[in-house]
Amino acid sequence: MSEACAAKVYHHRELLGKLSQAAWQTIAEMVEAAAGGDESVRPGMVSVIQTARSDLGFSPHIHALASRGGWSPDGRWVPVPFVDSGAAEKIFRQKVMRFLKDEGLLSEERAAMLLSWRRSGFSVHNSVTASAADQGGFERLARYLMRPPLSLERLHLDHSGQAATYRVKRSARAQHAGSEVLETFDPRELLARILIHVAEPRAHLVRHYGEYSVAARAKRRRKEQPIEHGHGLANPTADLDQDPSPAERRASRRAWAQLIRRIFETDPLLCDCGAQMKIIAVITEPGVVDSILRHLERHGATPARDPPS
Repeated sequence: MSEACAAKVYHHRELLGKLSQAAWQTIAEMVEAAAGGDESVRPGMVSVIQTARSDLGFSPHIHALASRGGWSPDGRWVPVPFVDSGAAEKIFRQKVMRFLKDEGLLSEERAAMLLSWRRSGFSVHNSVTASAADQGGFERLARYLMRPPLSLERLHLDHSGQAATYRVKRSARAQHAGSEVLETFDPRELLARILIHVAEPRAHLVRHYGEYSVAARAKRRRKEQPIEHGHGLANPTADLDQDPSPAERRASRRAWAQLIRRIFETDPLLCDCGAQMKIIAVITEPGVVDSILRHLERHGATPARDPPS
């Protein structure tokens, strides 16, 4: 997004949702055109609203995971061979200009001038793809989509606490573009740069569209459920009144460990001795947890033993 448009969004954070909507409309129109103009073909998209540049400056943009194709009303998958990123950039730019004009933040003359610039400040990249069977590729894409504005790997604080050094990427217009440089910040300035990327209360940064939307997923689940109760209506509260089965409990425990492993890249069920631990019980009562911790504190923790030979 151009700096002029980014400045408007900076002072009107509610427009970040419209920015995400413009990205979805662009994807939907491009897939429709690539599918031969079939309006019934609907793709799916998951978008994540991002606001940070490499140097922590404010630059609103969208990270999105979109399907290369769409689904017909009868559930048939319709792939598309190619999506022109240049055309997508122009459509997206027009949509952003339109909602800025509708909000009264951009005049017709100003919009025409911005559209006439040789370097629009807008860009669309769709070179990264993942096949349906590439679960590792999907995980890497999801991590990139959700990455925080600040990278701790790029940050270095001196021992005095008077300065912070951050490794940033050079601007694409600068000499030796793509290389990295070290930038020194006063810690308070660095904190101020980070704070501008904190989302507003109750703001949704992750959004689902098309066949990936909550409504579409719920509709598919209803179709898969059997029709009961004599009048063609399934009981919407049937699952809520039933306790999970032992198999469902085991699956939820595995999911818990897998999520921690993916986020923190460590296995929470791996013992220091190298053996795999087994969950015996999950204690959630605060009083019981407090009693156990006080008992361990009084008697000391059990010393770690050597692994079995």
